[in-house]
Amino acid sequence: MTAAKLPAQGGARSAARDKVVLALAAPLLAVVAAIVISSLVFLASGENPFRAYGIMADYGHYSDSQVWIVNKAVPYYLSALAVAIGFRMNLFNIGVDGQYRLAAFAAAAVGGSLVLPGALQIVLLIVVAMLVGAVWSGIAGLLKTTRGVSEVITTIMLNSIAASVIGYFLQDGRLAIKDGNLLHTKFLPESSHFFSFPTHPKPVYGFVVIAVIAGALYWFLLSRTRFGFDLRAVGASEPAAEASGVSVKRMVVISMLLSGAAAGLVGMPTLLGESFQYGTDFPAGIGFTGIAIALLGRNHPVGMAFGALLWAFLDRTGSRLEFEGYAQEIVGVIQGVIVLCVVIAYELVRRYGLRLQQRKVGEELAAAARAAGSRADDAGNNDKSEVSA
Repeated sequence: MTAAKLPAQGGARSAARDKVVLALAAPLLAVVAAIVISSLVFLASGENPFRAYGIMADYGHYSDSQVWIVNKAVPYYLSALAVAIGFRMNLFNIGVDGQYRLAAFAAAAVGGSLVLPGALQIVLLIVVAMLVGAVWSGIAGLLKTTRGVSEVITTIMLNSIAASVIGYFLQDGRLAIKDGNLLHTKFLPESSHFFSFPTHPKPVYGFVVIAVIAGALYWFLLSRTRFGFDLRAVGASEPAAEASGVSVKRMVVISMLLSGAAAGLVGMPTLLGESFQYGTDFPAGIGFTGIAIALLGRNHPVGMAFGALLWAFLDRTGSRLEFEGYAQEIVGVIQGVIVLCVVIAYELVRRYGLRLQQRKVGEELAAAARAAGSRADDAGNNDKSEVSA
């Protein structure tokens, strides 16, 4: 083995080691910072942080809490996937909330008006929801590519329009029926009920399987396909992607369509596994939670899964803290602190990694220059020896 290969292999091992260290440093720094800041928040409110953490851990390990956390994490995770598709291309789809609500309403209206045999009914409702979500998100993509309108503005406005459309049709005599103080669509037939896993004391949504499949498809599409490479290339640099032959406008529209299709799945666990109708009490705000979870998971499918479970855990245990006399806003503060710590920690580690890489490159260039100078001196001495001879 030559001397040139040894430094190269040593450099490769050093680079791999640095990569692992930096990958572990970011989440560790985020966790430590979040615990410290959250503890300071508890202390500032006059509460014992260790007692609060003990209550949360104790309540979270109950079987009913674990089932609740998993079921709650499923729509959170799907919402984060929808947001992350846009994030990977520097698109901010802030309209996931309106997209999934309109999609769930459309699926509930269709499902309440017809009955198909077996799984055909469920497949139809899922397809309807994904199509409605994709169309509603695609409007923002078209406006961005044809008129240059920011997707942030259009998706926010489309959220309001979606709420108005739902409010118009969700009235007695139109697509809703009155049930006490609530208005809701017709109940879905039994053929529309999604399967569940029998657990105690309540079942786990079978839609967790769909969430896992969606996460796997997200990873494969973005990491193992040409489309995913083009999408990430556009997100990194639009001019460079355009110069390499990628149609930026086409990628924007397709990305928004995919993001909306994923958003259409967010309301399906509740619609097909719990409520079986869309009413005025249908869960809202999940789309905005997905933004936080996507940031928390760094747009990685596994990271977002842990983020969704953590968020659901905080939601569940927060109710217990409130019962124990803690301020109800304390959990919201903790959730915000966690997201901020993750974002800041990863940015700090990223900048440190860049400086480390630049320093190593500088050292390698300096070593190469010294080696070149040494060889030049040796060559000069050899020439002088030959002339003297």
